[in-house]
Amino acid sequence: MFYFCVKVRGFSLYQIAQNERFSVVQVNYIRNSGVASTLFIIFTFTPYLKFKYLFILSASEEEQFVQQLQHIDTKDSAFRNLIAQNKTMLYYHIRSIVIQHEDADDVLQETFIKAYENIASFKGQSKLSSWLYRIATNQALDFLKQKSRLQRVTLDEYNQQLIEQIETDPFFNGDEATILLHKAIATLPEKQQLVFKMRYFQELDYNSIAAILDTSVGALKASYHHATKKIELFLREH
Repeated sequence: MFYFCVKVRGFSLYQIAQNERFSVVQVNYIRNSGVASTLFIIFTFTPYLKFKYLFILSASEEEQFVQQLQHIDTKDSAFRNLIAQNKTMLYYHIRSIVIQHEDADDVLQETFIKAYENIASFKGQSKLSSWLYRIATNQALDFLKQKSRLQRVTLDEYNQQLIEQIETDPFFNGDEATILLHKAIATLPEKQQLVFKMRYFQELDYNSIAAILDTSVGALKASYHHATKKIELFLREH
């Protein structure tokens, strides 16, 4: 069901979900290359869904900062800065995976502990932010697997439980569009979920995601394309 449809200059806009705080608009368009593309635009006052913040350092500044992180005399103070600069970005990324606030807080702490313990192994082969994202992603996925094992359910079943909990989570305040979107994402394979969340929610570019997930840009673009098609189909049917 569409609440409205607007077609102009090669763009087709469909409002596919809404309430008093939230609206999801699907945009179909043709790129200059002739490739048909789909974009979902979410208008919301809920900060969880759309968040982008990267503390960007120049190459020389990052090299100096890493040296401070790895030197015993400056490590602790440098890590306090690292946490202050990246905790919000990483929290929202982790929460997009584990869903619950308390779980996201726990995983965030484990992420920084892991980073603290392993900073000596960081060789600058990727950006420091990509390295942190990789740790956070792995910690979040390991957390979900551990929780599913403890509850003796499959990972898919545990993910479904998390999505159902959104309906009663006061943070989301019963936003039907929020719930619907996350139910759609939950139907995706794990890799497609990660790519969609990082590309769409955190608005990371493909090169950054490739560094985090250790894969190629081409593979990521294919995963994102398949993910958006599946989400589009789910939203159309619901």
